[in-house]
Amino acid sequence: MVRHLSMLQVAMSVTSLTLMLAHPAAAETVTIGIGTQDTTTNTVTAGVVIRQLKLLENYLPKDGKYANIKFEFEWQNFTSGPPVTNAMMANKLQIGMMGDYPLIVNGFTFQNNPDSKSRLIAVAAYSMAGSGNGIVVHKDSPYYEFADLKGKLVSVPFGSAAHGMVLKALQDRGYPADFFQLVSQSPEVGSTNLQEKKIDAHADFVPFAELLPFRGFARKIFDGVETDFPTWHGVVVRTDFAEKYPEVVVAYLKALMAANRWLRENPKLAAEKIQEWTGINKEVVYIFLGPSGNMTTDPTIKPALIEAAETDVKVLQKLGRMKEFEPKKWVDESYIRKAFAEMKLDYDAQLASTKNYEVTGDDKFCKKPVTDPRKAGEVWVEEDGILAFSSASCTLGAYADFKSRGKKINMAYVFDTSRGIKLFADQAFFAVGGGEIAPFLLKKDAEAYAAKISGKVLGFEDAVKSAVGGGRT
Repeated sequence: MVRHLSMLQVAMSVTSLTLMLAHPAAAETVTIGIGTQDTTTNTVTAGVVIRQLKLLENYLPKDGKYANIKFEFEWQNFTSGPPVTNAMMANKLQIGMMGDYPLIVNGFTFQNNPDSKSRLIAVAAYSMAGSGNGIVVHKDSPYYEFADLKGKLVSVPFGSAAHGMVLKALQDRGYPADFFQLVSQSPEVGSTNLQEKKIDAHADFVPFAELLPFRGFARKIFDGVETDFPTWHGVVVRTDFAEKYPEVVVAYLKALMAANRWLRENPKLAAEKIQEWTGINKEVVYIFLGPSGNMTTDPTIKPALIEAAETDVKVLQKLGRMKEFEPKKWVDESYIRKAFAEMKLDYDAQLASTKNYEVTGDDKFCKKPVTDPRKAGEVWVEEDGILAFSSASCTLGAYADFKSRGKKINMAYVFDTSRGIKLFADQAFFAVGGGEIAPFLLKKDAEAYAAKISGKVLGFEDAVKSAVGGGRT
């Protein structure tokens, strides 16, 4: 009887093993929340491009401890950074992206969280000079520069990168906190109120200081480049997730790098697809992310950006909005360094570089090559694509030529003569004289330059006429 039971046990064990081999253990499903800002152009390669092209799926680990893990992604879109931090604190998101000031608040907020900290693991895009954030007024406004806003009603999304820009601009100029009446309004509310002339000015982050003028009812009077101080967007992760699934974090960063490559390989197509996915006009996407654009996509965590974060902390502390926080301790480069190493790329070489990709090509109108990208220009012709020209005057001359031949033009771009930032040509002020046509963002800069060359300041249409009638240089 004992022997019979033993045989029965053996038979049952064999049967169980057979069943296990026939039906492997069910895969564990892990849901990862990723907080994006689809309409914030600085973050598109960290979010919407990865999502829409399914790039993350290409790099996910599939063997070893991951053999029986199935990852599902819950992409959540936000219009600003603070709600991303709230969702990360609630562990509804494990990865998030936002601008410099919200990022700092994210790190500070997680400091006392017993369950997890947050760490900065990559940069999405940056401008070392501060371009991207800006202040706009209604197109009919009598205000043309920051100082004109004294005593006026100005809105900005509180807690945003643009809010930080406004605070720093006030401090840099020695203006009191009540220099103008500052109120908190989201991009959507601020845009509507500006259009309806319920406010005097609206400050916002990318892409709104370009988007609202592009849509025809606003004019930019201040660009963050005037602060001469870096602005950037980055990616943060919860440490409890990163420590449990480090290979997944590395996979995400590889996907980010692939998204940056895709963008640069065909910036026109990228701008068109990003418009399709986000609703932000392709011409606006291109001014930021196209060649010689106002933002640089680069995932490396540059020391200059962290030094800027340390200054941002002091700005917030001076306003009583933050206590002690050390950005250097919050940074974790290990994941992005591993991603670079596995892609056989040199992280330290990229870390040391601040080069963007630039406008290049042959100017077929003036029949000369583009030799100085920041004195060049581009015209986006619907049928012919985006064409480069060697100077502002050649750009305007070509624009007039396309128009005379009935070509549909989406946009012309020029560069600010003193600051080097890319401008919509139809929004620029032009100093014209002595055979020279020099574009500027600010009217006062154009006036000063015009006086220097014994010229005059013209708007876009008159500058085009001058380019046609006065020769090209």
